[in-house]
Amino acid sequence: AQKGLLNEVYTTGITGSTGAGQSLQATTHFTWRNDNISAYKTLTHQHVDEILQQLVSFNHNEISLNFVPWRGDFARGIFTSSTVKTDLELSDIEQLFKDFYADEPFVKVSDKAIDMKQVVNTNRCVIHIEKSGNVAVVHSAIDNLLKGASGQAVQNMNIAMGWEENSGLNLKPIAF
Repeated sequence: AQKGLLNEVYTTGITGSTGAGQSLQATTHFTWRNDNISAYKTLTHQHVDEILQQLVSFNHNEISLNFVPWRGDFARGIFTSSTVKTDLELSDIEQLFKDFYADEPFVKVSDKAIDMKQVVNTNRCVIHIEKSGNVAVVHSAIDNLLKGASGQAVQNMNIAMGWEENSGLNLKPIAF
């Protein structure tokens, strides 16, 4: 987006049961989620406008975002895959991401495939990019209870107070 290269993005994201908020619903119960997956709010999710606002602030062009969220059979985490058409080489796309996130202590662009266990119980986001032909897919994973909520709040407080950005947030993932 920062390089003005986006015009149409297709994103799928799968969230654990903790991504459904505090209110009880039929689809948040373990017995419904266990051994199950389902799409919800297809193309109408409440965060589409927020995501577009951020993308357009970088891109400065109209962007079409087609977002399909999924409910997954796990408790915490969000894993997204965003597909875009581009003629850039994979190495150039990876370098764009590495440069953009170079000063971000909790974002890692991985040269290897990623999974949710790399981020659960951390304030980290991991990103991996794949490309075939003129289609690139950007995968990302976060722990929605830390990076997406309380950990992000602590990180923001650290920045606001002039403290080390990672104070209190050097947590280990459940698998490393």
